[in-house]
Amino acid sequence: MLNIKIICIGKLKEAFYADAAAEYIKRLGGYCRIEIDELPEIRLPAVPSDAEKEGALLREAERIIPRIPKDAVVIAMCVEGKEIDSPQFSEFMSACANRGKNKLCFIIGGSFGLHETIKQQATLRMSMSKLTFPHHLARIMLLEQLYRGFKIAEGSKYHK
Repeated sequence: MLNIKIICIGKLKEAFYADAAAEYIKRLGGYCRIEIDELPEIRLPAVPSDAEKEGALLREAERIIPRIPKDAVVIAMCVEGKEIDSPQFSEFMSACANRGKNKLCFIIGGSFGLHETIKQQATLRMSMSKLTFPHHLARIMLLEQLYRGFKIAEGSKYHK
């Protein structure tokens, strides 16, 4: 069974996001062990400078790195990452499991993304789309795609 950890910058404050996350976490329970690790976003001024953004990303990275499980396959969720479709994502998860890599760690940054040090540690830099999404919605989308990936692997009709 896969052990999946999602490290997220920012907490889900809106009930509709929390409800959606809880639903997918419940659904995923039969397929994997899942853990969500929420870290606070570094507060910045309304219009931060590039240096302030870089400093915040670095401080967030310093909090993220010790939370990455040892021997985990690290997937950095970032806009410049590789776009894959749902069947390819399912195959990626299955391939990890088949190679004995039973720990997957997905990292979702905050409003300004992820620091380069996190991206460099990633086995895969993955993008959901060329569109921009709120990082809270990206978490829900990732949870849904994890569930979809397991359903594809089992041959379910969930994926049409």
